[in-house]
Amino acid sequence: MTDVADKPTRIAADLFDSAAAEGRRQSRSAKQQLDHWARVGRAVSAQQTAPRRRVEAALSGTLPLADLSEEEGVVFNAEISAAIEEKLVRSDYGAALAARGITTVAIDEDGQLVEYHPDGTSVALGPAS
Repeated sequence: MTDVADKPTRIAADLFDSAAAEGRRQSRSAKQQLDHWARVGRAVSAQQTAPRRRVEAALSGTLPLADLSEEEGVVFNAEISAAIEEKLVRSDYGAALAARGITTVAIDEDGQLVEYHPDGTSVALGPAS
C-alpha cells in the first residue's frame, strides 16, 4: 500500500472519544482506531452478498425485519443507528419547533435555562440545576 498523506477533517466528538477508548484497548491511537473502523465499515458496505442485499431490502422497507437473521439484524440496527445520529447532527429542532409556533426550553452554553419563543425572543429562566 502506498503511503498517502492524511487529509484534515472534523470528527464528531462522541466518535473521537469512543475511538480513543477503544484504541487504548487495541493499542491504537484514536486516529488509528477511526481509520480501522472506517476501513472495516467500507469493506462491509461494499459487500454485495445475499445477506447485505437482504439488509438493504429491509432498510428500504421491501423486506420485513422479522425475516432478517440475527446477524443481519445487527447490521440493520447499526445502519439505522448511524443514520439517526447523522440526521441529529444536521437537524435544528429549535428552528423546526419555532416554525410550528412551539416555545422550547434549553440550557445555553453558559449553563442558563432559557425559554425560546417562536417569535425569536428568549428569556433566561435561571441556572440549570
